[in-house]
Amino acid sequence: MNAQRPSRDTRRTLPGRKRIALIAHDGKKQELLDWAGHWRETLAQHELLGTGTTARRVADALGLPVEGLMSGPLGGDQQIGARIAEQRLDLLIFFWDPFSPMPHDPDVKALLRLAALWNVPVACNAASADFIITSPYLSENHDVDVPDASDWVASRTQP
Repeated sequence: MNAQRPSRDTRRTLPGRKRIALIAHDGKKQELLDWAGHWRETLAQHELLGTGTTARRVADALGLPVEGLMSGPLGGDQQIGARIAEQRLDLLIFFWDPFSPMPHDPDVKALLRLAALWNVPVACNAASADFIITSPYLSENHDVDVPDASDWVASRTQP
């Protein structure tokens, strides 16, 4: 059975106050904390969420509210993915460790697949995160193309 690809003719407006997910594998948590500390004032202007320990450590280090979800291997990656599919996440900052074996690698790949599908900007290291956080689009509304899944949804709800 071939999956029907949604057309890409729908626009979504990312709000000026972005919803930003912060995720880091164990070997990259300190690097993310250092990066977030550098950009604290900018991050404070947005809504932050993260997985497990990363969310707690960022909140503690920055003194900012960070919505904590489950740990990545316990379902947090899927929770972030659901936010993406529901169009309730605008940026993904995910410092992943290319040297660390990941037992939940399929979850990570699914998360990155959803980010690519729904046209969510993703940073996987400090350099790419710097580019995203300094973008003039960060604090203003910005239109992006997203899949138009309305035909697919309608086909699944009809008897």
